[in-house]
This record gives sequence, structure tokens and C-alpha cells, in this order.
Amino acid sequence: MAHPSGKYANFETLREEAVTLRRAGLSRRQIRDRLRIHNNDILNRLLQGEPPPDWTRRPRAKDDLRARARELRLQGWTYDRIQVELGCSKSSISLWVRDLPKPERRDPTEQAKLAVRKRWDHELAVRDEQRQQTKAAAASEIGAMTDRELFMAGVALYWAEGTKDKPYARRENVIFVNSDPGVIRVYLEWLDLLDVTPDRLRFRVMIHETADVAAAEQYWSALVGIDASALQLTTLKKHNPRTVRKNIGDSYRGCLVVRVLKGADLYRRIEGWWSGMVVEATRRTA
Repeated sequence: MAHPSGKYANFETLREEAVTLRRAGLSRRQIRDRLRIHNNDILNRLLQGEPPPDWTRRPRAKDDLRARARELRLQGWTYDRIQVELGCSKSSISLWVRDLPKPERRDPTEQAKLAVRKRWDHELAVRDEQRQQTKAAAASEIGAMTDRELFMAGVALYWAEGTKDKPYARRENVIFVNSDPGVIRVYLEWLDLLDVTPDRLRFRVMIHETADVAAAEQYWSALVGIDASALQLTTLKKHNPRTVRKNIGDSYRGCLVVRVLKGADLYRRIEGWWSGMVVEATRRTA
């Protein structure tokens, strides 16, 4: 296209042509070549105010961050909160959301409470991570357990949690009660080590009457590897309306009672083993 009265004489006519091409979806390079305009300043003036077509826009790495920042701003977040959440500079956030309405100012006391809560949540997360690391490290220190180690652990476990004979009430029975599934597993392994056969074991659930009794029976029977119908009659603890119970929720399953039939001789040996452990433990410091 020629420009008879000077290279860019009729600017308005040229601008109309450039705008028409722009709105038809042409790029700057295509318009430049079509109109034979090689001066960027003139081209900028001709296309002033005309946005580029979508196909010429390159995706930017921060587009997702920008969209998220705008979403949070619309939810009433401050620049500081958005910065912490997204890890962006406040100047970028300001540029991205400057056309959005400012959130209502909160009560300073409410803001202080939110800040304290956020710091405390972070502190709790750090503490929990440290707690889990300590537990994992301690668990790895145990290693393989020998039969003698299991034997000693079982004796101590029974004497701490099992029923005991009293001078005023001779009950040489082997009865163990606990609510911790891990303790029950170790105890049953110990009985197996002592050659106590499964046919000598009887199981019974003890639980508060307001709990999910059926679920508890199913849980404990599955843990010890028997059918729920093989459990003895469940013992229900009566509800006291003046008592505020804390052992509630899905994790509450009551206790499991494990009884060994014909256990008088085993009980006497357990008591003897424990007495020997006490003697040997105190002898170490004598």
C-alpha cells in the first residue's frame, strides 16, 4: 500500500485500516507487513487502545497464582495473608487485585486472634511432626524380640494389668483386661509362647451401655481371630447421668477380658516369675 502524500500522511485513514485488521485477529507483525509500516512508534500509535487477539497471548507461569490471589481477595483476605498463602510479593498481589473491592476492615482484636491461632496451628503441626519422628525412632530401636524378651515383657504386663490372688480372697485365675489392642496382641503372643492353646481361651467385652456394643464386639472378635458369636456375654456398665463421659466416639470400644481356663497352675507360675524378677532387678543395685 502506497502513501502518496508522504509515507504516513493520512494517519486517521491508516489507523482505521490498522484497527480493522487488529479486530480481524491479525498480530502486530501481520499488520506491519500488510500496511508496510516499519516504525514501531507509528505502529503503537495506530494500535493504541486495541487489545491483542487471544491467540497471540502467551501463557504465563504466574497466571494460576494471579487467579488464586484474586479468588482469595474476593473472600476478604488481606495482602499479608495472600502473601503467606501463595509466597508471592505484595507488589505482584497489589497489581493483580487492584481492580477488586477492598475487604471490610476487621476488628483489630479479631485480627490478633486469627494471627495467634495461625501461629499456634503452625506450632502444633511442628510439635506433632517432632512427636511422630521421636516415636518412629524409638520403634526402630526395638529390633527383633527374642523369646526371653517376650517372656519377661509378658510377665510384667500380666502383673500390671491382670487379676491377682488376695489373702482374703483366693482367686488363682488368669484373667487379663485391657482396652489397648496393642497390649492385647502382645499378651496373646505371650500366652502362645507359654503353650496356652486357643481352646483354653475365653473372650468377653466390657463396655458402657450407651456405646455401640455390636461394633465393639465385632472389633474385638476380629482382633483375636474369632467369630463374634463365640464371645461370652458382654458386660454392660450402667450409665450414671451425673457423670460426664469422655470415652465416647468411634474409637471407644470398651475393654476385652481374656480368661485362661484351668489357669490355677499358670497363675502360680506367673506370681513366681514376677517375684523372681523383683529379686533380680533389686539385686542389680545392691
